[in-house]
Amino acid sequence: MVVNEDRFFLSHRKDIAIAAQNEGWDVTIVCKDTGRKQEVALLGLKMIELPINPTGSNPIEELRTFWFLLNLYRRLRPDVVHHVGLKNILWGGLAAKLTRVKGVVNAVSGLGVLFSDDGYGLTTKMAIRVMRFACHRKNISQIFQNQEDTQLFQDLHIATEAQCEFIKGSGVNLQEYAFTPEPPEPPVRVILSARMVREKGIVTLIRAAERLRAEMQEKVVFTLCGGLSNNPKGIKEHELREWCDGRYIEWLGYRSDMKELLMQSHIVVLPSYYREGVPKSLIEATAIGRPIITTRSYGCKDTVDDGENGFLISPKNAAELADRLRTLINDRPLRVRMGEKGRQKAEHEFSIDHVIARHLEIYHKLYASC
Repeated sequence: MVVNEDRFFLSHRKDIAIAAQNEGWDVTIVCKDTGRKQEVALLGLKMIELPINPTGSNPIEELRTFWFLLNLYRRLRPDVVHHVGLKNILWGGLAAKLTRVKGVVNAVSGLGVLFSDDGYGLTTKMAIRVMRFACHRKNISQIFQNQEDTQLFQDLHIATEAQCEFIKGSGVNLQEYAFTPEPPEPPVRVILSARMVREKGIVTLIRAAERLRAEMQEKVVFTLCGGLSNNPKGIKEHELREWCDGRYIEWLGYRSDMKELLMQSHIVVLPSYYREGVPKSLIEATAIGRPIITTRSYGCKDTVDDGENGFLISPKNAAELADRLRTLINDRPLRVRMGEKGRQKAEHEFSIDHVIARHLEIYHKLYASC
């Protein structure tokens, strides 16, 4: 399994890897070590460090990543490789084709800024050509989390209909993320969990909070959770320090206790206009039982039935977000009803057990065809 970073593996894919190992697969995780390699080892999994810059585009760095995977596949001769994320699909897919790896799984967990709605630049066009070449082969499954990404890859001839598998998100452990009644108020706690990247809607939430400051300053706390990003469009630390006063609006940085923070919250917000897969933070919010406000953007809208377990708003619309926040902040019974509906949605659509079963089915199908 090839993933950008160990922390993403631990938050999004470890349950699948453990289940595969328990079924008898010899599992190796290939990812960048951000300081959590020991946690992977404690799960009983092998890990090989991947030289990768997840958000970079330096040609030398990109070639180094490709060359590493090419040599790794030549040496290990894996029966199945599972690439998670576009950069690993790009370089890992090419390496797998050139080394004739028997079975390939490509998991598209969002398209990010590479496939923006502003048109495709030279980098994107080149990536499309490489992925077309790498994916034109037998014994490959391509997993998508939303139907828009599935259709786009088919339209671009990167994936055939027969190759496509649909698994709605990374799943959530419904026992670990048990339904939890909202805490007492005041204050009403509004939480956003994401990397501090503009496309995640950070600025939209800040502007909405400022619109509400005069009427809500004594009864609401807005909390931003997430680390800084090397992405060129990442928000700088000095900007966050300027926007957040530590009382009405606070930035906690990267946190590993998101479940506890969700349990302490009343409302979960993600006004993203990034090309998400299906955001893990919103899946976890449905399981805990919190109402969600998010956008009608790809992936985000798949977590909310508008008016049932939350609200959908237009991207980059701080006024609309402020109005929806006001409604939920002032109506506890509505929050409770929406939270209950969210839990029902999680049980029907986002169970990790279903996600694991589908992945193991795909692995076995590819291995049987080797």
